[in-house]
Amino acid sequence: MPLDWREKADLAAEAAHDLKANRVVILEVGGLASFADAFVLASGRSDRQVQSIADAIARAAKEAGEPPLGIEGYREGRWVLIDLADVVVHVFQDEVREHYDLERLWSDAPRRQASAES
Repeated sequence: MPLDWREKADLAAEAAHDLKANRVVILEVGGLASFADAFVLASGRSDRQVQSIADAIARAAKEAGEPPLGIEGYREGRWVLIDLADVVVHVFQDEVREHYDLERLWSDAPRRQASAES
């Protein structure tokens, strides 16, 4: 049975936490955007950690029967976008996350801190 968007967002957040991602947040953008129900935002300290977090999320989604539709930015490891259809995952290096500030851009979206136990 396919995962709903909340389950996918939680799966991505948990995989990010497992790789020690910082500031993992889920933004529920479904009421504001037609292309996704949620964004998962996470930060890593280096290109290697960002890539490792992205790998873990992609692997977890695939194992759950929901492989990514696409992954962008992986080679540079500064901002990796993982398309899980109704959930879009953004894994940033801290300075890139601060620069683009998606939390402010999507400030009307309900948000929840993704706990390590999610």
